[in-house]
Amino acid sequence: MKKILVLFFALLITSLSTVFAASESILVSSKELEAIQKHIGEIGYNILNSNGIEKRMVFIFDNSNKIINAGTSSVSRTIVVYRGIYNFMEDDNELAAVMAHEISHGVDSYDGIFKGLFSGCRYFFTPRKYEYKADKRAVDYMVNAGYNPVAMIIILNKVASQYRYDWWFTYPLTSRRLMQVYEYIYTKYPEYLANNKYKNNIYYQNFLLTSRENREKFQEKVKTKSTKKVHYL
Repeated sequence: MKKILVLFFALLITSLSTVFAASESILVSSKELEAIQKHIGEIGYNILNSNGIEKRMVFIFDNSNKIINAGTSSVSRTIVVYRGIYNFMEDDNELAAVMAHEISHGVDSYDGIFKGLFSGCRYFFTPRKYEYKADKRAVDYMVNAGYNPVAMIIILNKVASQYRYDWWFTYPLTSRRLMQVYEYIYTKYPEYLANNKYKNNIYYQNFLLTSRENREKFQEKVKTKSTKKVHYL
């Protein structure tokens, strides 16, 4: 009986996700849709192959314009990139950031049904620890696949809302996610900040402005642990 209820719950989530996806779409040529689908597939499979991920997933472009997001089905292991977020992307690094995050959720979906549902149920609840984990693992996936992980800060700052509190919301505050990504890159991949191709990007400059206090606190922690006094942008 429990297995039936769990299966019903999973199917309900999937069907409701489909309902959300039925939003307004942009009328474009079939050639453009084919080109975008190919683009998304190439980056998705590059991330899978470069990281040796032995979990099968598929990548779909959805022309729904009002959904500024991407999602992972924990049932079908389908990763969907919506037109709404695709329009914000300026290079392959930003697209790779979104897809690497979703691929991380897809990997978790293979680790038991409950963990898969919790990590992949984007429209209802996603425990914060899975979001932080997906962000950090996405940084690793990006680096291994030849993408610049700083782009994750760029795309998050562009599209992720900033709520006042997160105690009532399962998603972490975007400002905290941005700092976690920054700290992870700073600690594990400092060369991307030392030679930061995004340092003059307006979205990155905005991150530096809004995170100044938190970055100063982080810098103090770094100084107490090391004799090196290095400050990366």
